[in-house]
Amino acid sequence: MKDLNEILSHFALEGTVTEVKPLGAGLINDSYKVTTTPPEAPDYVLQRINHTIFTNVDMLQNNFYQVTTHIRHKLEARGETDIDRKVLTLIPTKDHKLYYFDGENYWRVLIFIHNAKSYEAVTPEYSYYAGQAFGDFQAMLSDIPVELGETIPDFHNMEFRLKQLHEAVAADPVGRVAEVRPLLDELEKRAYDMCLAERLHREGKLPKRICHCDTKVNNMMFDENGRVLCVIDLDTVMPSYIFSDFGDFMRTAANTGEEDDKNLDNVNFNMEIFKAFTKGYLETARVFLTDVEIDNLPYAATLFPYMQAVRFLTDYINGDTYYKIKYPDHNLVRTRAQFKLLQSAEAAVPAMKAYINECLGR
Repeated sequence: MKDLNEILSHFALEGTVTEVKPLGAGLINDSYKVTTTPPEAPDYVLQRINHTIFTNVDMLQNNFYQVTTHIRHKLEARGETDIDRKVLTLIPTKDHKLYYFDGENYWRVLIFIHNAKSYEAVTPEYSYYAGQAFGDFQAMLSDIPVELGETIPDFHNMEFRLKQLHEAVAADPVGRVAEVRPLLDELEKRAYDMCLAERLHREGKLPKRICHCDTKVNNMMFDENGRVLCVIDLDTVMPSYIFSDFGDFMRTAANTGEEDDKNLDNVNFNMEIFKAFTKGYLETARVFLTDVEIDNLPYAATLFPYMQAVRFLTDYINGDTYYKIKYPDHNLVRTRAQFKLLQSAEAAVPAMKAYINECLGR
C-alpha cells in the first residue's frame, strides 16, 4: 500500500499533518485518524474505500456528497449550531474531486468529529435515540432534489434474493438441498407475502425513499452529553423502501439471541426494543410517511429476518461462498436462528400493530 502521507498530499487539507494512525475496527473500509497542527486546524479521517463491495466509486462518492450537503442545508435552515459535528464533511482533492485514486486503491478524507463516540449497547434508551435519529435522517432526505444511485443494486430486493435461492436449489452444487428441504418449504410458504414491497412499488403505492440501509445503534455518533450528533457510515445510503431502515434495525437489535445462536430458545423478538425504536422513529419520520408505509412497519420487522434466512440458506446450499464461516454448518445454524426470529416476530405482529396505533393516537 502506498505511503499514507503521500496520499494525503493530494487532498486540500488545512494545517500540517503530524500523525497518521489506524482508527476503529471497520469491517468494510480501512480508516486512519489524521492529526494536524496548529491546534485550530481540523483533524481528519482518511479512508480506503472497499471497491470490491462498492464497485462504482463515482456513484458512491456523489451519493455521499449530495446527502451530506442536503443535510447541512437542512440543519442551517433549522438554525442549528455546531453543524460541523452534526453532519459528515468530505474534503475534496486539490483538483476538486471527491476521492483520490492511487492506481490501485480509492481514498477519501472526512473531517474528524472531536469529543464524539458511538455505543455498541442495544438498550431501549439507545434504541429510542436510534429511532429518532434514523427517522430524522430519512425526513431530511425526503425532499432531496437529485437522484441517487444504488451503491449495491438489489441489496434489499426480496424477489431478487428469492431468485438467488431458487438458482442455488436448482444447481445444488454441493448436494445440500435434500437435508434442508423442510426449511426450504417453510420459506417458500411465505415467499409471496414477503415480496409485498416489490408488488406495492409496481402498483405505485409504495415510494422509494433515500434510506441508510445499515441501521445499527453504533452507526450514530453521540456528543459528550449523550445527545445524538449525527448518523455515520453512509456508504449504503441509497433509494430503498423505508422498510430497509426499520426492518434491518429490528432484525439485529430486537433479537434476544445471537445471529448464529445454536440454542434457539435464546432467540426471540424483543418487543421492548421494538417499542422504543418505533416511538422515536414515528416522532421524527411521521411528517413524510404515508399510511401504506406506516401500516406495513410490522411486515418490515418480519421481512428482514426472512430475507437474511434466505441469504444464509442460499450461501449454505452454494457451498459457503459469500459469508465467512467458522465451522462447516455455520450458515445453516445462522439460517435456523433467523427463521426462529422470524417466527417470533410473526407472533408479535398483532402487538406491533396495536403499539403503532397507540403511538399515533388512533
